[in-house]
Amino acid sequence: MSDSTVSNQGNHALIVAAGQGERSGLGLPKQFALVDGQPMVRHSAASFLDYQDISKLWIVIGDGQEEKLAEALAGLPGYEVVIGGAARQDSVRNGLSAIAAAGGAKNVLIHDAARPFLSHMMIDSLLSSLERETAAIPVLSTIDTTINIDNGYAADTLDRGRLWRVQTPQAFHFEELVQAHAIWPKNSDASDDAQIFKAAGHQIAVVDGDEKLNKYTTASDFAKPSGQNMTQIRTGMGFDVHQLAAGEELWLGGLQIDHDKGLAGHSDADVLLHALTDALLGAAGAGDIGDHFPPSDPQWQGAASDKFVEFAASVIKQKGGRINNVDMTVICEAPKIKPRRDAMRQNIAKMLDIPVDQVSVKATTTERLGFTGRGEGIAAQAVATISME
Repeated sequence: MSDSTVSNQGNHALIVAAGQGERSGLGLPKQFALVDGQPMVRHSAASFLDYQDISKLWIVIGDGQEEKLAEALAGLPGYEVVIGGAARQDSVRNGLSAIAAAGGAKNVLIHDAARPFLSHMMIDSLLSSLERETAAIPVLSTIDTTINIDNGYAADTLDRGRLWRVQTPQAFHFEELVQAHAIWPKNSDASDDAQIFKAAGHQIAVVDGDEKLNKYTTASDFAKPSGQNMTQIRTGMGFDVHQLAAGEELWLGGLQIDHDKGLAGHSDADVLLHALTDALLGAAGAGDIGDHFPPSDPQWQGAASDKFVEFAASVIKQKGGRINNVDMTVICEAPKIKPRRDAMRQNIAKMLDIPVDQVSVKATTTERLGFTGRGEGIAAQAVATISME
């Protein structure tokens, strides 16, 4: 994330989290209720903060909710807080005014905190569309038969091929959205910013939506076992060892480290990523790294191990799964891991397309015992937890 003073060419994100959540029946604003073990607002905030091309994140909350937000986002740096208004469009307008006062932006993504599971792929799609269009929104087709109701009775059946469900984030060129809000009648309710933008005479492009971005509204939504209707929690374990040898490069966690020795192996011998790959494949019930990338195959000679990790993540996604978190331990006397730990976490979070706070990298020694204690090699352990349909 950049500093508070940013170029007006940047992409900004604005999360609307100012509601009181009366319909949820939870006894607290729903944006702070737990979803998959975390306050709901934290999910999308972490996704935006971990996305490289978002220059700044702004979060609009209700007056008096500052302490609740700080607790919900503890450990996540780099966001700005704005106090919202009486209606949703007032809250968005306050957020846009704060961005303008800080120097403006090129593009802005407006997102509802009630849609927690925001992927980087969705952000990619919206920002790509803004390279050609002034606005883009994610939409999903209407699957069920849809009707009008007249005086309590079923009436006309509507053409569902012309009906689409609209989601957030909604992406806009910043200045055009500010102008659209400025001319929108202040006492007229708007369900979303696309409505305001279209009323100002603009066209709005559409991109494919995501079923995982469903909105949390009622108490029954929060009662689900997880935000993505997953029914299984699976855990996989991985362990790997490579020998330290002179004349080899040392790669750990996707990071090249300057050291007097490197790890020997068929690929780049990144022992940490190899252990992680096995943990992910194990959680998915998909074998191990040797099944998919056999050492006997010359195409993997010197290959970057991030390809193995990304492959394992894609296997989980293809099976309808989601990575909840990964926890890894490097076992060696040298080099020192702690100064490089955050860079490794960032690398791995990007490979897995998950927030960095769902990635843990630790290090330990064997008190100079065994082959790692003698500096003959490095070992790594990994545990991956996933949700699976």
